[in-house]
Amino acid sequence: MATAKKTFTAEDIKALGKELGADLVGIASADVLNAFPPDPLHPQTPERISEYCKSVIVIASRIPVAAFRCKTNIPVQYIDMLVLRRMDKISFKLGEILEDAGHPSFVTAAQETDWSYKRASYGRLSTRHLGIEAGMGTFGLEVNILTPEFGPRVYLTGILTELELEADSPITEQVCIGESCSRCLYSCPSDAVGHFNILKRECSTEAQEFGFGQITGYMRKVIAAKPEERAEMFKGRDVFGFWQGLLRVVGSFGDCPRCLAVCPVGNDYHAYLSDAQKVIPEKTPEKVAKAKSFKQRRKDGEDIPGLNDWNRRWVGPDGYQGMVARQLQEFKKQQKEREAASEGSEQDA
Repeated sequence: MATAKKTFTAEDIKALGKELGADLVGIASADVLNAFPPDPLHPQTPERISEYCKSVIVIASRIPVAAFRCKTNIPVQYIDMLVLRRMDKISFKLGEILEDAGHPSFVTAAQETDWSYKRASYGRLSTRHLGIEAGMGTFGLEVNILTPEFGPRVYLTGILTELELEADSPITEQVCIGESCSRCLYSCPSDAVGHFNILKRECSTEAQEFGFGQITGYMRKVIAAKPEERAEMFKGRDVFGFWQGLLRVVGSFGDCPRCLAVCPVGNDYHAYLSDAQKVIPEKTPEKVAKAKSFKQRRKDGEDIPGLNDWNRRWVGPDGYQGMVARQLQEFKKQQKEREAASEGSEQDA
């Protein structure tokens, strides 16, 4: 137990988080999060968890890209679990350091569901919105958070602290290319990508092959079955799905990586995924037409719920202004500089 409080600045916290292994660290103000919940009807706010929270420290861990170069989703699913475990350790240690220094702090669950808020995958805080408020990125067309560094290939969690820290400013420019890209829409196997929106029920048919939905669905069938039917059910493949659902800890909508794999935002995509994910097998004329209709609706100034005045805060109010193109140019420039430096070293040797 600390006898005297140690002072930390926001920069101290960010440096400490990265020393512990986080790839990105940002700060969000609890007051701002309380004032701007993702859904005002079902507010996910720090004040509903702790009245003493002053700041939320947001950490992000990237998902290694090698898993997105594989033939099946299984490697990504397992890597996701490892990333979440690693992130839990980082955030717990950071919270522990703060508390030992006299600032009560605790970690929120990165993947959770609170049924008293809203049904389906809906926790006490939205980690995507935490990341956006902490200046890490903006929403994509499929409403994943897109970070300039790693696109949507990240997991996030938050540490609620009673230490008041200087908050980061959200990115105002829209990171997602939007309707002109629509690669997430084309790749979605269940056609769940809306206009800066996601249809969770459709998404879950692919994303939750094994998970909470599989467990509850199986149990409903077992309870309703007659004794003789139940005996046969215990011999079927659904038992395997039930068991896998108990083992999986990724969350309700974390097991289908297609929209993450094909997103062209992030240096990791430019370096390792642009060739492997160039072709999108799921792309159909119907999906292309859907993307064109989205683009036309925005051009016509129609009322789009995903881009209304409330949601625009997390999409980016200034709109897409070529961030990915500028980033790709800078990435290629850095590659050439590294290659030139490497050739120079070889010649010197």
